[in-house]
Amino acid sequence: MRDDLSSGVTPYSTRVMNLSHFLTESARRLGNAVGFVWGARTWSWAELDARAGAFAHALAHDYGVVKGDRILVQSANCNQMLEAMFACWRIGAVWVPANYRLSPDDLAGLAQSSGARGLICGAPFPDHAAACATLVDFTIAIGAAPFAQEYEALVARHMGRTPTPVAVQRDDPAWFFFTSGTTGKPKAAVLTHGQLAFVVTNHLCDLMPGTGPDDASLVVAPLSHGAGIHQLAQVAHGVKTILPARASFDPAEIWALVAQWRVTNMFTVPTIVKLLVEHDAVDQHDHSSLRHVIYAGAPMYRADQVRALQKLGPVLVQYFGLGEVTGNITVLPPCHHHLDDTSMRIGTCGFARTGMQVQIQDEHGDELPFGQTGEIAVIGPAVFAGYFNNPDANAKSFRNGWFLTGDLGHMDAQGFVYLTGRASDMYISGGSNIYPREIEEKLLLHPDLSEVAVLGIPDQVWGEVGMAVCVPRAGAAPSPEALLEWLGPKLPRYKMPRHMVFWDALPKSGYGKITKKMIHEELQTRGQLPLAPPS
Repeated sequence: MRDDLSSGVTPYSTRVMNLSHFLTESARRLGNAVGFVWGARTWSWAELDARAGAFAHALAHDYGVVKGDRILVQSANCNQMLEAMFACWRIGAVWVPANYRLSPDDLAGLAQSSGARGLICGAPFPDHAAACATLVDFTIAIGAAPFAQEYEALVARHMGRTPTPVAVQRDDPAWFFFTSGTTGKPKAAVLTHGQLAFVVTNHLCDLMPGTGPDDASLVVAPLSHGAGIHQLAQVAHGVKTILPARASFDPAEIWALVAQWRVTNMFTVPTIVKLLVEHDAVDQHDHSSLRHVIYAGAPMYRADQVRALQKLGPVLVQYFGLGEVTGNITVLPPCHHHLDDTSMRIGTCGFARTGMQVQIQDEHGDELPFGQTGEIAVIGPAVFAGYFNNPDANAKSFRNGWFLTGDLGHMDAQGFVYLTGRASDMYISGGSNIYPREIEEKLLLHPDLSEVAVLGIPDQVWGEVGMAVCVPRAGAAPSPEALLEWLGPKLPRYKMPRHMVFWDALPKSGYGKITKKMIHEELQTRGQLPLAPPS
């Protein structure tokens, strides 16, 4: 009898590997080889696995943590964060890391919305622990703190007792990945064991092919978000992780570590790449070991791209992908980064990641022709399971099975995607859609400007007009009149900004991103917004 698969078949099993097994496998293969570096301390793969196992036993034995329980984390980058992540997965718990720059009240909100059972909290954050005390069953402190049992004491007491990894299914939650909250309250995107296994495979395939135990990866972003996903991929292939000793970003330390450990890859955001390549230390340390400098979170302006290529060579890798798709939407590998404008597809964020499909859709969900601007939509195994306890957000974010990113863009005939900006960033002036990114790209070609943000503000005549917030380079003092005169031949008149101000720096989110919401709030605080038209 012929099997008729078209009639529908119930899978015999949807069980998948528990993600904690990535660490166990690297420990088995590499044993006493260095797996993690933080300042002067190093940990072998065997030590990391044993410590994660001991903490997993402590969570299960001392605190009764079971499969499905959520464990909230408030901590700056440290080895305990990485260990605790694998410990949670080993017993089937859900890892819920927060941006450690959040306020105590914000963290309490995440504790409540995630339904967290417990909190792992760095000793420097007693107010955060206090804000969550009535919302969680227990708190564990990283470092000596009066508000909780210490992580290290638990690990020491349970060392040598490692639970058998809990069986997990493909769609069992592993990580609540909180959105940055720039357009409202943060939402918990549910990342699953099966989905994250695909993401890890895809990262290794598309972003840093050939990566293995002889490599080293430097952490230049919070482990609570994209850097945590990146380091998970490193663990899967036995790549040592290097953590800077200083909590604050220091380009000189970063370049010294690259030289010392022969770092081959790092993940960060465009603003950090810009700061790294503009710092004098880039010329004082050997960085020839770098093969993949991966940037995401926002496109890199062309002027910054050229500067990075001049300093570092052909090592830039861009990817576009929201937390909800765990970075897996497009990739632009080194071979598609060019110094020469005539060879470079300027403005592209690359083509679809392996195993993913990307479309540009209109408001009805129909695919638009090449070159037309619409919303970027994506399907594939990297798409998250949905937002936790948020049916309204899920209904708005999915259409016909496609995840709607909220980003606008277009696609060329070869499948390269070009980001125009967030749908919320677009403004309408005199009936015409204006996409700020095009104006920002032009302004950043001016030699006196370091950073630029353009946003739409209300106007009595045109409905909205553009306002440019510019950061001059050190020693430069351009005037608005001179800049607008220089910009004039490069843009149609209707796209020209009508207002311009100069700041020492643009405000950035806890993830190093420049957001229009924060800039608008700062304009209001400074009293620099033109008077709104009467209603």
